[in-house]
Amino acid sequence: MNVFVTGSTGFIGACIVRELLKDGHQVRVLVRHGSNISNLDRLDVDILSGGLHDKSLLVKGMSDCDWVFHVAADYRLWTPEPQAMYHANVEGTRSILQSALESGVKRVVYTSSVGTLGNPGDGTPGNEDTPVCFEDMVGDYKKSKFLAEREAEKFIDKGLDLIIVNPSTPVGPNDIKPTPTGRIVLDFLNRKMPAYLDTGLNLIAVEDCARGHILAAEKGRTGEKYILGNRDLTLREIFLMLEQLTGIAAPKVRLPYKPILLAAYLNEFLSRITGREPLIPLAGVQMARKLMFFEASKAVCELGLPQTPVEEALGRAADWFRSNGYLSA
Repeated sequence: MNVFVTGSTGFIGACIVRELLKDGHQVRVLVRHGSNISNLDRLDVDILSGGLHDKSLLVKGMSDCDWVFHVAADYRLWTPEPQAMYHANVEGTRSILQSALESGVKRVVYTSSVGTLGNPGDGTPGNEDTPVCFEDMVGDYKKSKFLAEREAEKFIDKGLDLIIVNPSTPVGPNDIKPTPTGRIVLDFLNRKMPAYLDTGLNLIAVEDCARGHILAAEKGRTGEKYILGNRDLTLREIFLMLEQLTGIAAPKVRLPYKPILLAAYLNEFLSRITGREPLIPLAGVQMARKLMFFEASKAVCELGLPQTPVEEALGRAADWFRSNGYLSA
């Protein structure tokens, strides 16, 4: 297969590229000018330099491709220019999918997020059919991804063979940025986590998440959504796992929510004045109010989504940060 991938320099996208190459596919990647391409080092890929809005370039780049994986997204919990995030995530998705439609590709897998899905927040896992609305979205990232998912659904109605995947929280090696979740692991390793909030996440090994994308292209049903997740864990449980893996003591102090929320509001206010990223992102604290637990049984049953123990994924993440000079001591 000839495959076109956006977001290939990022954490999930680069892992998808590596898995595609393992399977023997020919891979063409879209890379934004000035991007850090270290995640593509020594990978046999055809690099196309351009952006999500370069329509003629996109149509030409996809013209001989069977599959398109649209993984690229502006993933930040805070941005000084929210409109830039909507431009990338919503309008960029529209541009990519319109180009795919015009190019006649056989199938598109669009990478959304579990953040766009309904979630009871009380520890009951959400699934692909849990009710949700725009008002449930917290922060510009979730709002923009929610709107982008609606754009993707429009293209299904236009006849594009498209599948939506909703990754939970991938962890593992090669998180070069790192992602907000990778930052949690890295801060733990650097002993910058003296306390924790009472919240929870669904973790999945990044390699399993990448494989889930490919399985969606191979086996997924057109127009369906698939949660790519594995195990629900509280933040305290994640830190205890990291303690077992690294020997670094897990924080024992649980922070009360309201004072942290107040501090986040203050940080947000100061960031609007200074233009600097807040130490405590407001959207992150607001998201932490809910246990972000999700049920991935649909992807496991229909696609055969792998379920590598998350302890192994956390261990690989810690080893990679340590081996690549991310630790401060």
